[in-house]
Amino acid sequence: MDAREFDLDQFLPFRLNRAAEFIALRFAAAYKAEYGLTRPEWRTLAALGSSGRMTATEVGVHSTMHKTKVSRAVYALEKRRWLKRTQDEQDRRVEHLELTAAGSKAYRELTVLAGRYSAELASLLGEDGLRALASGLAAVEAVMTKRHR
Repeated sequence: MDAREFDLDQFLPFRLNRAAEFIALRFAAAYKAEYGLTRPEWRTLAALGSSGRMTATEVGVHSTMHKTKVSRAVYALEKRRWLKRTQDEQDRRVEHLELTAAGSKAYRELTVLAGRYSAELASLLGEDGLRALASGLAAVEAVMTKRHR
């Protein structure tokens, strides 16, 4: 296949990224309007809220964010008093991150917002569309997970 035959709009990585970006941007507008959060801040808050205590490196892996984005998000959440850091007892170079009570409250409120957005997307896609999308994503994840082992 040469460049003239290549159809970017049918290239799976491009389509997946574009669809994810459309969906993420719409949700980002909602949490930015309501809480003033950036995408990295939301992703850091969500990682800690769903997984509990983590290091910044673990947050980065969990949310596929570069360490500088995680670092800035951690700083911003700490300024809001939604996150606290504790130094590891065995390795002083490592810090553990946890949500504070205020951060946990914000996370719970944001999960309600996320649930409403998820329900809206499900309604737009319909039952068949949602089932097809879930099946397709599961197939992609299964194949790609096997390839990276």
